[in-house]
Amino acid sequence: MNLPTKITVFRIILAPIFFIIFFIPEWTGCFAVGSVGILIPMLIVMELSDVLDGYIARKHNLVTDLGKILDPFSDVISRVTFFICFTFTGIMPLWTLLIIIYRELSITFLRMMMMGRGTAMAASIWGKAKAVTYTAASALGLIQISIYRLGLEFPGLMVFETVTLVFFILAAAASALSFMTYAVNVRRVFKSNETA
Repeated sequence: MNLPTKITVFRIILAPIFFIIFFIPEWTGCFAVGSVGILIPMLIVMELSDVLDGYIARKHNLVTDLGKILDPFSDVISRVTFFICFTFTGIMPLWTLLIIIYRELSITFLRMMMMGRGTAMAASIWGKAKAVTYTAASALGLIQISIYRLGLEFPGLMVFETVTLVFFILAAAASALSFMTYAVNVRRVFKSNETA
């Protein structure tokens, strides 16, 4: 297992740890302030590691088949973990979480179909937009939860809450649109194989 893959696995391991630390205040009624000091650095590390493992793999020619499978899997595990936390604390609408989960499960299915045909799924602009909105929504959601747990109040809080909600909706929209582009590409590949 090379360094980029180890970083990816580390991100997968961090996801359930993030979940547990996030919910300790919900389960026990204490450690709210302490959780903020751990969760924010964890989210930063998880997001930066996503960039770092790909950068190292490409720069040092360490791209492997295992890495190609684990990297998108770790992205899904970490971001869905964030969104589940936000949904259960009431700041993220359940319907946006469901769209994102359905999309990720469906993309996994499409990837398996394409792998069966020996074809890789190319990234689309909507896939990249999805990644950006996921990251922004995750950061904003955690900041909002941190504000609540620290007991901070300021005049623009309602505006901030609205912006966070908008990013949750944008994440769901980008998720659905990226799935549609992937589905169209898969359909095109299967049709071309049938006519070949």
